Amino acid sequence: MDRRTFLCKGTAALLVVPALKSHGFAARPPKPAWLLELIRLNDQQIGQLKAYRVTDPNHPAYGGLKDGDDIPTPQASADYVRRIACAVASPESTFYRSKELLQEAGLATRYLLKIQHSDGTVDLLSTNFHSTPDTGFIVKRLAPAYRLLSRTGTPEAEKVMADLKTFLLKAGEALSVGGIHTPNHRWVVSAALARLQELWPNPRYVARIDEWLAEKIDIDADGQYNERSTLIYSPLTNRLLITIARALKRPELLEPVRKNLSMMLYYVHPNGEVVSEASGRQDKALVGTMEGYFYPYRYMAIHDQDGAMAAQARMIEQTLLPRTVGFLDYLLDDTSVWQELPAAKPLPVNYVREFPHSGLTRVRRDRWDSTLLSANPVFMTFHKGEAVLQGIRVAASFFGKGQFQADQVVRNGDAWVMTRSLEGPYYQPFGIGSIPGPGDGDWEKMPREQRKQSEVQTMQTTVTLRETGSGMEARIQITGTERVPVALELIFRPGGTFAGVTKHPSRDNAWLLSGESGSFTSGKDTITFGPGLALHRGVVLRGALPPMDAPTVYLTGFTPFDHTIRLS
Repeated sequence: MDRRTFLCKGTAALLVVPALKSHGFAARPPKPAWLLELIRLNDQQIGQLKAYRVTDPNHPAYGGLKDGDDIPTPQASADYVRRIACAVASPESTFYRSKELLQEAGLATRYLLKIQHSDGTVDLLSTNFHSTPDTGFIVKRLAPAYRLLSRTGTPEAEKVMADLKTFLLKAGEALSVGGIHTPNHRWVVSAALARLQELWPNPRYVARIDEWLAEKIDIDADGQYNERSTLIYSPLTNRLLITIARALKRPELLEPVRKNLSMMLYYVHPNGEVVSEASGRQDKALVGTMEGYFYPYRYMAIHDQDGAMAAQARMIEQTLLPRTVGFLDYLLDDTSVWQELPAAKPLPVNYVREFPHSGLTRVRRDRWDSTLLSANPVFMTFHKGEAVLQGIRVAASFFGKGQFQADQVVRNGDAWVMTRSLEGPYYQPFGIGSIPGPGDGDWEKMPREQRKQSEVQTMQTTVTLRETGSGMEARIQITGTERVPVALELIFRPGGTFAGVTKHPSRDNAWLLSGESGSFTSGKDTITFGPGLALHRGVVLRGALPPMDAPTVYLTGFTPFDHTIRLS
């Protein structure tokens, strides 16, 4: 924004203060530069979303918005209303008090009323129908939109607000009685009801919130919520609990937010990505960043005057600000976050932290870090700037069940140890006169566990992980039955280049390491790994997980297997 535009918009902002006061709003503090940038980005995205509007008056979804699959949905339509509310309520927006946008918001709201069920619910067309939680997701964003629209003081906004009120109050009936099916839905419904309580107080809203809160917040001693969803549902739950705490004046609900945000300081890779491998939801092992935590970190930094949380909020602002535009309604509605952040404390960049409830250990040394995982076939990752080893897996072709996965990571001095033991038995006949079942030869009707076992084969796998001076090492030992083929996978993120490895002659995205070392480079960063081992080319073993769609280096051998791979 050039100086002249800034001055003109600043003057416009001053002129509307009397108008805001006349509608019952006190003058607000000036908006910080980062918020002005988000308002500009929101304007830009509104222009892009116009292409998804259903503009044919004869179309059954007239006024609504389509999603990326060309399906009109309540979610896309409600989000458009929310974005418009952010723009038309902001004097700094090019769409401030826009009659055209308010008409479009009105059409979208009438579409929402049209598809709202008689019980007050809406659908999530990809999976959930007559869905209370998905109604809650919409209400918790449309209620702040209603508040923002009320700041414009225009007849066009009042028309939209009248229809929005009808939709929201009808939805409130569903939220007061409807059920849910995942842990975070309790807080979605409660936050939506808390938003309605702020606008139209109703004892039924608070009673229902209290029913859900009586179940207690699902946070463990590590500071992690039940779903362990670090990219989606943990930041969402933080925003929801802050919403309920503010609306109902219940500061005790900020304690789980505080615990989760403190834990998340140790869940960030050096390149700003989030550790997601332990998630129990759809974001498991996905690549993502911290933008969803911006409002919670900023809110709690100011509320607690916490320097570490202030530092994380600044980091998100400096590196990810455009990605936070989807939370503009939170940031406009809650003016407390417009304040200056407290002085920052250094963020943790050198540490070893164990999170036993999540089955996860984090090792970080400034520019590189490693995550150790139990209950996961990927037992270790290694990040070094932009060069990313997404995971190490090991499997043996042992009776179709040789994919290694340990139940726990055990600390043993300077090492972390994972173990697994398997058996591969053969079975004897029952014997004449003792055959169970109808005796018709059906194998499934003759319980295998009642047969005598013989020729029992065994396999014991031990994975020992240690920090070295410049990275990590993993020693894989497999004993028991001999001559079992083994394949160790080093799975890298697409986009980099290899050196020191040999392309597999018949497998796509597969390389073999037979020399002392190989390397993977992405951008300015390089991971070195070795020594190699390539005693056979069987890299996709029977009973192992299928290869990932990623460049993978294999080390191969036979049992007894004892090999140490070092990463730096």
